[in-house]
Amino acid sequence: MYREKVPSWIKRFDFLVLDMIVLEISFFLSYIIRYGMIHQYSDFPKLYESVAFALVIISIIECVFVQTYSGILKRGQWDEFCFVFRRATYITVMLIMYLYLTKNSDAYSRTVYIMTWEFAVILTYLERQLWKIPVKRNVKNVKQANNCFVIVTVAGKAKEVIEAIRKEADARYIISGIVVIDKKMTGKKISGIKVVADEQSVTDYLCRNWIDEVFIALPEQYLNLENNLVEDCITMGITAHKYLARETRSKSGVRFVQKIGDYTVLSYGVKVITIRQMIIKRCMDIAGGLVGLLLTGIIFIFIAPMIYIKSPGPIFFKQWRVGRNGKKFQIYKFRSMYMDAEERKAELMAQNKVKDGMMFKIENDPRIIGGENGKGIGNFIRNTSLDEFPQFLNVLKGDMSLVGTRPPTLDEWGKYKLHHRKRMAIKPGLTGMWQVSGRSDITDFEEVVRLDTEYINNWSVSKDIRILLKTVQVVLMGKGAS
Repeated sequence: MYREKVPSWIKRFDFLVLDMIVLEISFFLSYIIRYGMIHQYSDFPKLYESVAFALVIISIIECVFVQTYSGILKRGQWDEFCFVFRRATYITVMLIMYLYLTKNSDAYSRTVYIMTWEFAVILTYLERQLWKIPVKRNVKNVKQANNCFVIVTVAGKAKEVIEAIRKEADARYIISGIVVIDKKMTGKKISGIKVVADEQSVTDYLCRNWIDEVFIALPEQYLNLENNLVEDCITMGITAHKYLARETRSKSGVRFVQKIGDYTVLSYGVKVITIRQMIIKRCMDIAGGLVGLLLTGIIFIFIAPMIYIKSPGPIFFKQWRVGRNGKKFQIYKFRSMYMDAEERKAELMAQNKVKDGMMFKIENDPRIIGGENGKGIGNFIRNTSLDEFPQFLNVLKGDMSLVGTRPPTLDEWGKYKLHHRKRMAIKPGLTGMWQVSGRSDITDFEEVVRLDTEYINNWSVSKDIRILLKTVQVVLMGKGAS
């Protein structure tokens, strides 16, 4: 699933907030210099109260229409000063218009007006330069926050393409590797980027690793390879960008033209999610995560002693899972199994109801606490889905969503074929299509993939709401619990 490019003012919301704070400080400093200190026995004039509020609105309008935060981390000191100067001037002009339209221009102090502009230029410039230091350090160290990006090209164009992609504003893309298809260079580095695959191994590499997007820049003679690679990416649910927007007849997915660095590309994805939809979904996740964690705390009080009495050890269980586009994360659950459950899994694999081994389900799993007869505490918290509640922390952290696909274990991920990978084109969820369509009754992994793919292709906010409501119904009725 491809997400629309996030506007610079949303992506750099930290700078927007700091700029507004500095602008308000500049305004209050100017007022104090002109009229003296504000104390509890004096009234702040209504006119200046309205201006303080108007400056916030004007700041937001300016950043949305002027795009002042685009490429902010890459600007030099002089360029940044010019941007700050223009921003302060734009805001000042809009403030004049506001005062004129509200018929307050004559009552407003010219001294406050000019000094606000002067302080805004100086203080905003200093604030931005100082804030860039930790932000740049964080961009270098915390690559998990960016899209994992692989370049596919030939040896002669590799360096040129890398440098062009690196020009993308605010390090939107982290180039995790480069594929050179005309030479055997795997393991070597080009401009500091490791060559991770060649023509023979590129598809397998994309299938097995965390990859969000692929940029393909190949000469005309590799058109067939290029088209096949685009089809493989669509099958896997990976967004593919094709240099120069050469037309290809793709069997599925959506296509759109955009700019990446210096290149115009034709991009292929499973589905495009708009910024509005992305914000709504994330807000739902945050609200649901907060409520869910509150319920988790209440549940903990009752079931933690029961778990510990039956099986002394940690109350919570952590396990590495695979998330969106192959990104690994640790999932949290209430422990419903004995401490040696993972070690005993291999012994029980012959009893697995999912014969291809893509998931693991058996009747009366003896690894479950008290589960030898199917009636222990472990069975109870699994049948009622209480073991899943700590995953609301994963939702709040952004590793998971309320609605999505089931996150596979690392060994399951290693068995995935190309079309299986498509189900991980979105964040995994606490619930999803397959959970409300039978859950433990479904033992055919291909049916799970079909349901998840259907969900991705037809995703909408209203669909998420319907799945959440149906999940509550399924859990309360105790049908198909895992």
